[in-house]
This record gives sequence, C-alpha cells and structure tokens, in this order.
Amino acid sequence: MTDLSRITCIEDLRRVAKRRVPRMFYDYADSGSWTESTYRANEDDFQKIKFRQRVAVNMEGRSTRSTMVGQEVAMPVAIAPTGLTGMQHADGEILAARAAKAFGIPFTLSTMSICSIEDVAEATGRHPFWFQLYVMKDRDFIERLIDRAKAANVTALQLTLDLQILGQRHKDIKNGLSAPPKPTLANLLDLATKPRWCWNMLQTPRRTFRNIAGHAKGVDDLSSLSSWTAQQFDPQLNWGDVEWIKKRWGGKLILKGILDADDARLAVDSGADALIVSNHGGRQLDGAPSSIAALPHIVDAVGQRIEVWMDGGVRSGQDVLRARALGARGTLIGRAFLYGLGAYGEAGVTRALQIIRNELDLSMAFCGRTQIDAVDRSILLPGSCPGAVG
Repeated sequence: MTDLSRITCIEDLRRVAKRRVPRMFYDYADSGSWTESTYRANEDDFQKIKFRQRVAVNMEGRSTRSTMVGQEVAMPVAIAPTGLTGMQHADGEILAARAAKAFGIPFTLSTMSICSIEDVAEATGRHPFWFQLYVMKDRDFIERLIDRAKAANVTALQLTLDLQILGQRHKDIKNGLSAPPKPTLANLLDLATKPRWCWNMLQTPRRTFRNIAGHAKGVDDLSSLSSWTAQQFDPQLNWGDVEWIKKRWGGKLILKGILDADDARLAVDSGADALIVSNHGGRQLDGAPSSIAALPHIVDAVGQRIEVWMDGGVRSGQDVLRARALGARGTLIGRAFLYGLGAYGEAGVTRALQIIRNELDLSMAFCGRTQIDAVDRSILLPGSCPGAVG
C-alpha cells in the first residue's frame, strides 16, 4: 500500500493518475481546446504573482475557515463540477463527495456525471451538496432535473453559462471519447495496461451518464458527450433563461463561466448569489484570458454587490491564497482533485485537499496573516499581478 504521506504536491498525484487512468479519460481531464494556450495560461499566470513575505509576526492561532454563499467551509475551496468523474475512478463522484464531506468543503456534482444525483445523495447520507446545471432544449427535462436536485438535498445550484456549444478539444476527438469506452483495438490495448482501473470499474454498474439515462428523451448516443451536447445543449441560452431557472429553483444560484465585467454586471442584475470567474478550464474559447487575469477586473466591477469566486489553474494552496488576495471569496478545484481521484480514489481526493490546505495555511502565515478572511491585495507585491494592486 502506498504511503500517501510521501505524496507532497498535486503534481505527484498527477503523475500517478496519468499511469493509472485510461488515456482517453486522463486526456479529457488534462487538456484544453485548440492550441491549449488558455489552458496553460490558467496555471502559468498564477506563478507570475509574487507574495510579500513578512517576518517577526505572531503566527499562532491560524485559521483557513471561511464561508461560501453562507455555508461554513474549512477553507475557501469547493470541488468543481467535472464531467465523467466516474470514469477517472469507479464511482468517482461518490468518492469525491465523501472526501469533501469529511473535509468540510462543498462538493459540486456535474450534470454530465457518471453517478447520478440520487447515487450521491444516498452514498453520503443525504449530506448537502451542490449541483451544476446545463441549459438544454428539453425544458421539461430541466424542470425534472431541478426537482431531483431539490429532493436530494442540494443546497446550491451552479448554472454554467459558457458551454452552449462545445469547444474543439483535439485529444477528445482523436481518442474517440465515450463513456463507457468503445471496444476498439486502441482502447483495449490501453485498458490492458490499467488493470486496477478495470477491476474497480467491473465492481460498479455506474458506467454512463446516469443523470440522463432513463430521464431524457430522444438522445441517439448517450455514451458520447459531444453527441449529447450537439443534440440537447441550448445555443439560444440568454439572461431570460437565467431568471427563469432562478425562479424555478428558488434557492442559492451561482453563475459559472464569467470572464467579462459587463457579463458580471448582468449576473448581478439577474439576482444570482455568486458568480464564478471561469474559462471552463481552458476547454472552450482558446485565446481567452486566464481566470486569474480576469479576476481583478470583475472584482473591481461587482465585488461589493455579489460574491466573486474563480476556478481554472488552481493547483496549490498558494494559488488559493493569490486568488483570495485578488478578491475571490472562494475558489473551485477541478483537475487537482481529479488527479487525486484517478491516482488513489477517495484517499487521493483527501490527500489533494490536505496538500492544498497545508500550503494555504503556511503561505498565509509567511505573508503575515493568521486569518484567511484578513487576506487582501496588500499581501502581494505591487506590479507582479494583473489589475491594480496596492
């Protein structure tokens, strides 16, 4: 058995996941669209932001605890909604939700998950979680999906706005991405080198999109994300739909996929409770700015009127601290927890969260802060990051 104490950073988990997860699913998680320039910028731009190290400051009594839309969290981090999580590891959404519950942070289930809303609710003892919604042409299906979320004790709805159509992801096309994998020669050869993954997958009945299977009508090829997107995702999505969903849902609403200050103002006007500065992990419009570069402008525009969060490129507790300093009340992690899941299942997700919180705690102390809610732009070196720092 692997001693997870020897796993000291998210990169360690990524390397193990790359060995253990079938190529098409690893590539699905660890890639972007077109040239992947935005995907790379999400990580690279964090590293340009430098901290002000402070000394002879009392570092006792540190706390990373905060709140996100009124919910107490062990650190200002939530698990982001990621499609096909249950293909990184069998029952992946359930395992990640359990890890998040034990750690004290929110878990967000994707519409395009392998485990269903009901699966996660049952496996976690109906512990509150969040659900991410895509707007589809079949409004009856959307209404039933919202009702299922309410019945499962979902406490916040994340509405994704930046995937009306699917960005071109070269690796997914070349790999013939599907869930479950089609029995092609290339796939069979790859699976033969992943016995642990195959054994775990044989132990579960959850191998396709269970939020959709048995619930949606008129879908020709449920195994294909691109096919489902082309058939059902609504390219006519508009702010009127956002208002309709907010009224239909009636609870906390978070809007995901904001990169522009004008859109942020519209998000505020829609009555949302929070917005997420996000470029979908660099998987939609290649050439768009990194999330961390867009964050300060949106915080300056609407940060006094709505909770502003961000995702994209967060691979460490230091990244969480940088985002918090630039005004993000919360952050979401996708790939960071997926690496842990693909590497070691639930224990790997827990280890990813431990790593991030430890890095956040130590870095905050070195910057002269003991409470995460006291972090602001003054912990950053002026001129080393996007936006006005002072």
